[in-house]
Amino acid sequence: MDPTTRIDTGVNTAQVIANQTVNAAPVDFSILGLFMHADLIVKVVMLGLLFASVWSWAIIFDKWWRFSRVERLADQFERTFWSGRSLDDLYQEMGHRPGHPLSALFIAAMREWRRSQEIVTDSFLGLKERVDKVMQVTINREMLGLEGRLLFLATVGSVSPFVGLFGTVWGIMNSFQSIAISRDTNLAVVAPGIAEALFTTALGLLTAIPAVVAYNRFSSQVGRFGTRLESFADEFSAILSRQLDERG
Repeated sequence: MDPTTRIDTGVNTAQVIANQTVNAAPVDFSILGLFMHADLIVKVVMLGLLFASVWSWAIIFDKWWRFSRVERLADQFERTFWSGRSLDDLYQEMGHRPGHPLSALFIAAMREWRRSQEIVTDSFLGLKERVDKVMQVTINREMLGLEGRLLFLATVGSVSPFVGLFGTVWGIMNSFQSIAISRDTNLAVVAPGIAEALFTTALGLLTAIPAVVAYNRFSSQVGRFGTRLESFADEFSAILSRQLDERG
């Protein structure tokens, strides 16, 4: 082969490689870029995780505000309750409109107490049992209200990593298919799919971690407040029982 031909061939090959490098579109690794270039399935996974994350944070802020308010109002009520005021006066002042679980428990018990007193009878047998039952039903109802939507946080915390992993596997499969079709192992061919796959994993973890932390914290608060309601019910039942003994 003519040396001149070899030189021309080498120059042409170099020019082809250079042209491929220059003409190769730059890969956008921004969040928006990864989303726009992702496969349809990966986009659905990303949007689902994003929706779950936004809704989880909405629940977290709502629960944080509600628990702070409930704790504050419960502290105020207990200070008023144990200040020595008449139970009837406190019941009338609250206007039959409970603003928190502790006041709801007190109003339910006082309502049953006063209804039973209106019955003309010489015996108070069964009154304490009825009041205790009313308070237990009220506690169960208020606990259901406090636990509301915590199950969603638990579900998001346990499912999101696996959803992100599914997006990761799907993205890697797309990357291998791109390699097989183009028959090119260049990083520019592989990198976008790998980046999309890893991004879904990161998004799944970012969705799950706050949900798990919030669920554990709020579950602990619900448990403590449930114990507080049970303790108040026992103390209030003792007060009513003492009054029954004095009348008997």
